[in-house]
Amino acid sequence: MSRLRQLWLFGWNQALCCIFPVVIFLTLGLTKFISLPYIHRYDLILLVCILAQIAMVKFKFETMDELKVIMLFHLIGLALELYKVHMGSWAYPGEAWSKIGGVPLYSGFMYASVASYICQAWRRFDLYLVAWPRQVIAVTIGVGIYLNFFTHHFMMDLRWIWIVLLFIAFWRTKVYYTVGQVRYQMPLILSFFLIAFFIWIAENISTLLGAWKYPDQMAKWTWVHLGKLSSWFLLIIISIIIVAYLKQIKMQTRGMNREEVPRL
Repeated sequence: MSRLRQLWLFGWNQALCCIFPVVIFLTLGLTKFISLPYIHRYDLILLVCILAQIAMVKFKFETMDELKVIMLFHLIGLALELYKVHMGSWAYPGEAWSKIGGVPLYSGFMYASVASYICQAWRRFDLYLVAWPRQVIAVTIGVGIYLNFFTHHFMMDLRWIWIVLLFIAFWRTKVYYTVGQVRYQMPLILSFFLIAFFIWIAENISTLLGAWKYPDQMAKWTWVHLGKLSSWFLLIIISIIIVAYLKQIKMQTRGMNREEVPRL
């Protein structure tokens, strides 16, 4: 029974961490089949995302510091979306008043939902990272990965080089997490892959619901290519690095000397 209870607690806390992503998925599903007069679908999704974010803070599911991190990810994701849509990587075929450069503003919230999950998981599971690489190494890898999302359109795709460097830098890094009163650990790279896999599943659901479309999905929906797993894998790495260092900055500004990264 103890193991079943631990599994239940783990699943329950994971569900709480996914509140914001679930709201987005429900909105995508409902607006796929239900339309409201006088408002475009993408605009309605944006409105729901804004209201959901306000409710998350008001009802104490997220802190103001977590909201700042989430909004930062919104801007980072929106910048990437603007570039990728411009380069023809994917498209948002629906009409909207809230479109800029062919990108509806709600798209940034899909990246923000990843940040919401990470912040929630960090707090609810009391995450603690051990054997984190030197700051200059981690930041260089994060910046290099993000820039590669842009530069691979006009020069060699270096993602596999960055993945190799990532494994070298993070192979000793472990993440400790708490379920109930029990402390567990796993390799951080494994957690990167698991999160990326579930995001890839979510991406397939999103494209099926018409959130956006890849070029090979314009005529008929097909599964998102498995190669996208590497993109999500790399994006998760960027996300964890940003959140980890924002926590360290917060620790330093508050004059904390403990080695562990403080909660947001």
